[in-house]
Amino acid sequence: MTQPLAFPLPFPVDEFRARLAALRAIMAERRVDLLVVDQLDHMVYFGSYRSTAAMYQALLIPLEQEPVAIIRALDAPLFSELSWLTECVSFDDGENPIELVADTIKAHGFGNSVVGVERDSHFLTVNRALELESLLPNATIVDFSHVMWEMRQVKSPLELACHEVAAEICVRAATAGFDAARAGVNEREVFSALTSEAFRSGADNAQIAVISSGPSTSFHASLGGRVLEDGDVVFIEAVPHFRGYTSRIMRPKSIGAPTDEQVRTAETMIRIQDEQFLAMKPGVFARDVDRVVREGMLAAGLRDSYTNITGYSLGFSCPPRTSDFTRVFLPSSDWKLQQNQVFHMYTSASGLPFSETIVVSPQGGKRLTKMDRRLFF
Repeated sequence: MTQPLAFPLPFPVDEFRARLAALRAIMAERRVDLLVVDQLDHMVYFGSYRSTAAMYQALLIPLEQEPVAIIRALDAPLFSELSWLTECVSFDDGENPIELVADTIKAHGFGNSVVGVERDSHFLTVNRALELESLLPNATIVDFSHVMWEMRQVKSPLELACHEVAAEICVRAATAGFDAARAGVNEREVFSALTSEAFRSGADNAQIAVISSGPSTSFHASLGGRVLEDGDVVFIEAVPHFRGYTSRIMRPKSIGAPTDEQVRTAETMIRIQDEQFLAMKPGVFARDVDRVVREGMLAAGLRDSYTNITGYSLGFSCPPRTSDFTRVFLPSSDWKLQQNQVFHMYTSASGLPFSETIVVSPQGGKRLTKMDRRLFF
């Protein structure tokens, strides 16, 4: 039996207050008096409260007063247990939460103020946004898109600790899946072994992994009921969350001995990607990091074209957004890397995928996922 993982301490209130102070500095710069936060990721990041998405809920953050949560009455006990915040207004299922948001904004003296909204939120639909504006006729509604996604890019030590635990869960889960993957085994048994180990190790999400097998493997395959055969390649992508923070890893396994060409392809891809990781230092342009893999793979003849990104942001994540593309690696990516950003860096060729969870450091990208980098068989 594998040893249990050592879990980091919970986030202290001081960390949430520091996040709130940084957010308010941006609000002050933009002259926003009150911010309506309804993207689940951000409600957790600033309020340590994760609601369900069944009904609209929000967190109101004034520039100076204490934040106020607008929550479903059914979730009030959960809010009291999880959140460091103390003020909330609850609504019954028969009430309109948008009306309650508007009424609370007015009751706290912000009916004639500048109110920021997340127009890129998955939960502030067009209808909800229009309704909120109609209920606040004297307020000035301004867009606060992108800001909080950007704020969350650089990770604190405790956030990195959560990524490290999730990365270890990745390795344990993928190892268990590969141990089960052999000729004559249904791919669902492989998936079951993978997910069971992930939950046993501390994963807290439902979508633990992606698995694909056979002549055509895919990043976004649906789980079937295929029985593995000699000559198959099994593709596993483990995507566990720990306290909401996700790390990810991709590895291939050949059922039976791989061909010489598959071995050469894997070794070349790994070499190219390792060069990319070395380039991931603070201050480096993302386009230059991307170029290492994109041009390297094309020059080696491993791909005829390269249309997808070579990496993207990782951090705290809530449904429905399964991947965070706030920062991506493309030839046009003109942003610079910062220390302690975390990314999922990936590439593939000939049905063989490889990826790692990488944290940016002055010495180059540091792998948090420490599984052997090879074609398994």
